[in-house]
Amino acid sequence: MTFSAKHILTALVALLALVMAILPPPMLMPDQARILGIVLITLVLWATSLVPGYLASLIFFAVLLVVGLAPPDLAFAGFSSTAVWLIVSGFVIGAAISISGLGAMLARGLAPLLTGSYPRLIAGLMAVSVLLSFLMPSSIGRAVVMVPVGMALADQMGFGPGSKGRIGIASVLAIGTNMPGFTILPSNIPNMVLSGAAETIHGAHFGYMDYLLLHFPVLGVLKGLAVVVLVLWMFPDTPGAALPAPEAAKGDKPVSPAARIRVTVILLATLALWMTDSLHGVNSAWIGLVAAVLLLLPGFGVVTPPAFKASVDFGMLLFVAGALALGALVNASGLGAMLGQALIAALPLEPGADATNFASLSLMSAVTGLFTTVPGVPAVLTPMAGDLAAQTGFSLNTVLMTQVIGFSTVIFPYQVGPLVVAMQMSGEKLGHLLRITLPLALITFLVLLPIDFLWWKLLGAL
Repeated sequence: MTFSAKHILTALVALLALVMAILPPPMLMPDQARILGIVLITLVLWATSLVPGYLASLIFFAVLLVVGLAPPDLAFAGFSSTAVWLIVSGFVIGAAISISGLGAMLARGLAPLLTGSYPRLIAGLMAVSVLLSFLMPSSIGRAVVMVPVGMALADQMGFGPGSKGRIGIASVLAIGTNMPGFTILPSNIPNMVLSGAAETIHGAHFGYMDYLLLHFPVLGVLKGLAVVVLVLWMFPDTPGAALPAPEAAKGDKPVSPAARIRVTVILLATLALWMTDSLHGVNSAWIGLVAAVLLLLPGFGVVTPPAFKASVDFGMLLFVAGALALGALVNASGLGAMLGQALIAALPLEPGADATNFASLSLMSAVTGLFTTVPGVPAVLTPMAGDLAAQTGFSLNTVLMTQVIGFSTVIFPYQVGPLVVAMQMSGEKLGHLLRITLPLALITFLVLLPIDFLWWKLLGAL
């Protein structure tokens, strides 16, 4: 077997973890050092894909429990997260959209508007995804609706599995249904975690329009345009002859018009309840779970047992549960707070240096997301906002809002579960997203961050 850079990097991190376990650094307790070691190994395995993501999660779980670094309820915290159950229901809803033919029907309806050319299709899918972000508060829900439609459009344009065109469609939908949502207050989980933590800890309140005006023009619109350009550059393609319709799963029967109507009613009701969750207070995951149950009911739904087995990827659920548990463990062990304090000490923060402070706080949020995954960023950094405000001279709300710049800058796909889900639903490899997320992060810090700084200055936020 030949050794690549991935093998060498993983070996070096494993050696570092072993050294820390035997000789803990002075600033860390022995258990903290061991936890940091397994966290670093897990992050490297996820980032390099040296082993499948689910295997990295299983290694993570096994080490935590065998060595006694975390109790089972903390190690398996990801499985009790609403995100995992939203993913399960999302797989079932996505399967129903495809099996019932609704995805193909929606694709035929959008085709005249989007399929004039490949660039028009990519830009159009981004625009539709952004629009949906205003209507639906769940990025996984948006992916569930849009990915089957996008794959049907790919079939119509002759983009087969593994083709650049199909990968481009999958990539723009994965990112488009997620990243613009960071700029719309109720649209993504980290936004709501930040809002809730800010109100609970500091008594700070974010208005919908204030949040939107501050973030959407640059991180929503300009960043969305950058994604479109990157996708067209990285995955150029030319439409060809339409592909034949995919075969039904073994045991599936053609869907009757009555069954298609039932699926349509269930999906419309689910969308309506997702869009109005602030009114009725029922979590999006539980709404999705009820929809999944109805779509799975024999004689009523359309997702048969074979289709269910084919649509739900248990390995992907293990991956996401591991990512959620890792963030929870980093916070519970105190490593998250220590990371934040270390970044505060390392970054050049001082009153009056607005541009440097703005960039430093944004970078702090992005780096924290590498270790805690994106949903964990607000939980780690929000308690420090008061100290950061004193060190920078910024207002408390300004410090809190810089988190959005950082946690919306995704470097590796493992940081955000919905990206993993969307690519899994598309049937394309998650690794393809790195060709977009890495340069996008670079563009964000070199180009969009200075523009954002000027925009905040114009609005009087700095």
